[in-house]
Amino acid sequence: MKVHRWNDIKRKKLSLKEIEENARWVEQEIVEMNLRALREFAGKTQVEVAQAGEMTQPEASRAERREDHLISTLKRYVEALGGELEVFAVFDDKRIKLKGV
Repeated sequence: MKVHRWNDIKRKKLSLKEIEENARWVEQEIVEMNLRALREFAGKTQVEVAQAGEMTQPEASRAERREDHLISTLKRYVEALGGELEVFAVFDDKRIKLKGV
């Protein structure tokens, strides 16, 4: 049986343009995920996030419902999920990662 690399198979089925469009769509879907969906995606409960983030369960619940977040709270929440928060400034076609945020 011949072994095929995933990238080779993907190129036979999709054009380069389709692959790029799919990659952009996936990135946008992830970017648009709210904190609750992110927690569920990570397979964590609010209690687990609260314990790991050194907050109470009601604080974790409030963070999920808020529309306006402090970066420090987001950082703590994301790190409690096992992730890392990155902040970007976007200008037309330029995406700049902010340091020290």
